[in-house]
Amino acid sequence: MTTLELAEKYREDIVKFMSKLIKARSYSGEEREVIQVIKEEMEKVGFDEVKIDGIGNILGRIGNGKHVIAMDAHIDTVEVGNPDLWDKDPFSGDWDDEWVYGRGASDQKAGMCSMVYGMKILKELNLLEDFTVYVTGTVMEEDCDGLCWRYIVEEDKIKPDFVVITEPTSLNVYRGHRGRIEFRIKTVGLSAHASAPERGDNAIYKMAKIINEIEKLNENLHYDPFLGKGTIVVSQIFFKSPSHNAVPDECVIHIDRRLTAGETKESAFEEIKEIFRKTGIDAEIVELTYSKPAYTGIEYPVEKYFPTWVLEENSDVVQAAKETYVKTFGKEPLIDKWTFSTNGIATAGVYNIPTVGFGPGDEKYAHAPNEKVKIEHLVKAAAFYANFPKTLVEKIK
Repeated sequence: MTTLELAEKYREDIVKFMSKLIKARSYSGEEREVIQVIKEEMEKVGFDEVKIDGIGNILGRIGNGKHVIAMDAHIDTVEVGNPDLWDKDPFSGDWDDEWVYGRGASDQKAGMCSMVYGMKILKELNLLEDFTVYVTGTVMEEDCDGLCWRYIVEEDKIKPDFVVITEPTSLNVYRGHRGRIEFRIKTVGLSAHASAPERGDNAIYKMAKIINEIEKLNENLHYDPFLGKGTIVVSQIFFKSPSHNAVPDECVIHIDRRLTAGETKESAFEEIKEIFRKTGIDAEIVELTYSKPAYTGIEYPVEKYFPTWVLEENSDVVQAAKETYVKTFGKEPLIDKWTFSTNGIATAGVYNIPTVGFGPGDEKYAHAPNEKVKIEHLVKAAAFYANFPKTLVEKIK
């Protein structure tokens, strides 16, 4: 029996598990319930070991071989937004013959669902080799990509040889995405009564000149043929003033800077400093740190810099994913990249672990109302995950 045939046999179990995952609401920092759902299913299908680490990630292990492979799905979700935009209860976990519906369906509980049953199929068909597979259900990714993996590497002392990110790829093989950095810019002025603004120094006016230059900068950022162009956006603005009829003495803007290949934190900051020089404004770059308690109570502060990563198409892990695809589905895959960022910013971007993407679901449903995932994707992804570890290890022998 092939992995795909066996995955079809487990279609009903896969759908029911997917529904349970959606019903367990799991906003970032509130993942306790869904972690327990995953733990029960991992134990039910026969994982060799299941544990929950200090920050709340769940780590399910199959095998105990030399080559360590991790397959990752973050299991937190964004919030619902306006509930009136949803046709169904976002946490109903409803399904029909084609789709499973609800928040997290594509982004990205589908990956976890398919991985768990992929490992059941792997064991049932004895597709074992000299490898250890960790299936990781990671927390707080929506708030801070990669924080969970920094914890796994630094605190759990697990650094895999290879990683599969199971964010939605529409069942294609992905090999990278842009990085990003979040930071703020601050200008300081001098307050005065609004009836005599010439006595003060308006911090908002100062910032306006900087904002105008940032808008121009966005049109002239570096373009990479594979990952596309870098971007910069002023996404929020704040001010301080003694009152509504006073000259503001402080203005702060929040920047979302997407980094394409060849761009770094240092190069992004140098562009901003050049704007300061060009405008003659004395302003400050404020670097940001993410620090919020996990559901376990632990805080693990992380700089809000998420490095770009891209893997060559001829790398072992990408070629193994390609071979797995052909073996499982009988045709060549599309090799592409994500528009958004993933935990790959840590595995590949920070720790240089060869990382590849393959996941059920479509990017277009991520963070959108009426989120859903095709049942066919769940089944096919499970078959792929069952085949991948042995294919990879045989390739690198």
